[in-house]
Amino acid sequence: MDLKKIRRDFPTINREVGGKPIVYMDSACMSLKPRQVTDAIVDYYTRLGACGGRSVHKLATEVSIKFEEGRERHRRFVNANDHREIIFTRNTTESVNLVSQCLDLKKGDIVVTTDREHNSNLVPWLRLRDTKGIVHAPFPSKEDNTFDLEKFSEFMSRKVKLVSMVHTGNLDGYTIPAAEIIKIAHDHGSLVMLDGAQSAPHQHVDVKKLEVDFFAYSIHKMLGPTGMGVLYGKYQLLEALSPFIVGGDTVESTHYDSYKMLKPPAKFEAGLQDYAGVIGSAVAAEYLMNVGQENIHAHEVRLSEIITKGLNEIEGCKIIGPPAPELRGGINSFNIEGLDPHDIAMILDEVANIMIRSGMHCVHSWFNARKMKGSARASLYLYNTEEECKLFVDTLKDVAKSFA
Repeated sequence: MDLKKIRRDFPTINREVGGKPIVYMDSACMSLKPRQVTDAIVDYYTRLGACGGRSVHKLATEVSIKFEEGRERHRRFVNANDHREIIFTRNTTESVNLVSQCLDLKKGDIVVTTDREHNSNLVPWLRLRDTKGIVHAPFPSKEDNTFDLEKFSEFMSRKVKLVSMVHTGNLDGYTIPAAEIIKIAHDHGSLVMLDGAQSAPHQHVDVKKLEVDFFAYSIHKMLGPTGMGVLYGKYQLLEALSPFIVGGDTVESTHYDSYKMLKPPAKFEAGLQDYAGVIGSAVAAEYLMNVGQENIHAHEVRLSEIITKGLNEIEGCKIIGPPAPELRGGINSFNIEGLDPHDIAMILDEVANIMIRSGMHCVHSWFNARKMKGSARASLYLYNTEEECKLFVDTLKDVAKSFA
């Protein structure tokens, strides 16, 4: 992995603010974009600009081709069997909502999640609890937020219709043992969906090997444009689902008193699509595949080792999640006794242009259950360096010494 070459692709980190370089450590929220992605988006708007899938002129035809090439790129990205198993959405949130609204869940059906879900994989099930009477059953993690497979096997029953879990947690970077969970769930007759918003950008996900039924991820966290997401679903499952948004581009034909739906994925992609977003997302996926997700993960673990060592040297500092950096990937969430996490983030930004996130990270339920105000979170990606991690640690030590 040629880090110098990679960093040249990202204009944001090659500029200074107030005479100091930008140290961006908020990639779990939003990744930066390489030139290749923004160039592809600009190319659509300046050279093409037409509508795909409708008109038959040259510009429209090229847009249609690029749009479907994007779908094929994402099929390869997650190793799906068929390009028709790739549905374009706005983000992971919309993908999860699509499944929650389209599955025929009934009163008494159980949906199992973890106890450390992003709101995007919690609120849809709470809403169905209130509107349809389903049962939401959060499975408790161990004290260090790792997963207990033995207890999970005992937790499952034939009443569970769906296991919907965060693959890699944005809270702490821990990745659940998905293959084993899926096997246990399938043995009990349950479908499985994974929230891959934090796993797809940082590690190779093979949906075929995992045998997962649905897999959702967001493009803005994996070097691509905002407002773009992907839902993978096994084709026979997608074919059986009824869409929850219908209209233009979802139907084969209509009459005044009838309509005929198209097959997946078209029946789930209502209205005019984000052609620039799909084209940009395809370039982002290709960029990550060329670098190699296994290389990215290994790089992030090396960087987290530096940060973990530094955090452990700060008096009153507590890391959220498992203590071993190899179990947290590029996410380092922590609190320092006597310091508000928002203050930590603002001071780091002010004194050294070190940009991290603070708060509850959309995992309010986990923090509220522990009566915690949130945490500070430094999240890394392929463009971060050892020097940046050392600067982060040294600056944080000074902050703790001065303000804690």
